[in-house]
Amino acid sequence: MQLLEHLAHLDIPVLEKVIRPILVYFFLVVVLRLAGKRELAQINTFDLVVLLTLSNTVQNAIIGNDNSLFGGLVGASTLIAVNYCVVRFMYRHPLLANLLEGDADVLLEHGKVKPERLEREGITLKELETAAHRQGFDSLDAVDKATLEASGSISFISKVPSDEARRHEEVLRRLSLLGEEISALRRELKA
Repeated sequence: MQLLEHLAHLDIPVLEKVIRPILVYFFLVVVLRLAGKRELAQINTFDLVVLLTLSNTVQNAIIGNDNSLFGGLVGASTLIAVNYCVVRFMYRHPLLANLLEGDADVLLEHGKVKPERLEREGITLKELETAAHRQGFDSLDAVDKATLEASGSISFISKVPSDEARRHEEVLRRLSLLGEEISALRRELKA
């Protein structure tokens, strides 16, 4: 019974246990947004170290002097609830979400790398090549366009059209030929 009391005993009030994670959550959202999109998905060793130590650094800000099980559960539940509410709010307010998340940034266009964009986003050419390899490209020479999305992921468009795109083009070409033949037949029938 004493163990249960010790696990459930809070050293700080429940309201403070709820407010602390909310404040830390919004602080981290702002700081990570200011740090740039690469922090979200194109993570390297240095970024991982920062994120791991960041979580440890803000731990006391979230739980305060309370190391109880119940206090930790309240803090974790608050973080999950706040994140759920923010995601739902942003879904219903796309203009605000776009303002906070930012726009996509084209890193490579028409097969040409934009070094100033890579520098602005803090992405090296090697990291861009690695991301292209992960998506099945042998090299950046096969890429027509690479975009750093607002989510932090990089999307690639191939220079060579996919099989599906080629089939689509072929269907459109044949439809056009059929249209021309029908027009020619109509002209002959009228004559």
